[in-house]
Amino acid sequence: MKYEIKGGSFPVVICQLENGEQMITERGSMVWMSPNMEMETQGGGLGKVFSRAFSGESMFQNTYTARGAGMITFGSSFPGEIIPLEIGPGKEMILQKSAFLAAQSGVQLSVHFNRKFTTGLFSGEGFIMQRLSGCGTAFVEIDGDLMVYDLKPGEQLVVDSGNIAGFEPTVHMEVKQVPGLKNKLLGGEGLFNTWLTGPGKVWLQTMPISSVAGTLQRYMPTSNS
Repeated sequence: MKYEIKGGSFPVVICQLENGEQMITERGSMVWMSPNMEMETQGGGLGKVFSRAFSGESMFQNTYTARGAGMITFGSSFPGEIIPLEIGPGKEMILQKSAFLAAQSGVQLSVHFNRKFTTGLFSGEGFIMQRLSGCGTAFVEIDGDLMVYDLKPGEQLVVDSGNIAGFEPTVHMEVKQVPGLKNKLLGGEGLFNTWLTGPGKVWLQTMPISSVAGTLQRYMPTSNS
């Protein structure tokens, strides 16, 4: 596969495939393709269907196969960036469930749960994430701009959950309460923060769609019943 990422605030990745090469995606990310691309929708087994449904993702996965040399393009759904990831042994990645765009068929997607149940109760997007393993190129959608931190062992970052795009499996994630009652009630930053502890790389996105949706909601007219 050869690919090219084009566009500005709404980028696309154009993939040129040889005969028999395949791409996978979990949502309607395809924006255009050559007519010799064959699509097949699969569930991947009952267990995978239930795990995807529980994680808030689509229960099914689309596989596109090139019948002859072909082209397929995947587009972002929000202003930001498309980032390629080379997945392989020792190069796995944990992602926000909304970050995955598409990948070669050798990349495997599975549901990743954080270690502590309290993380699940309070971290919103951060509880149920996706783990990319296997072998191949994956494309990740970043909301806004991408900031990368390479944490040393024991080094920590305190982050709003929605701003976490992904991190390496060596990074430990934990949700903690904001200290102080006044800070909780009047600070406007929510009740909890997400703590990321190294070693490992952390990917942060500057404009998560969840934050934008929350801001817009405050300006939406409410219906009077």
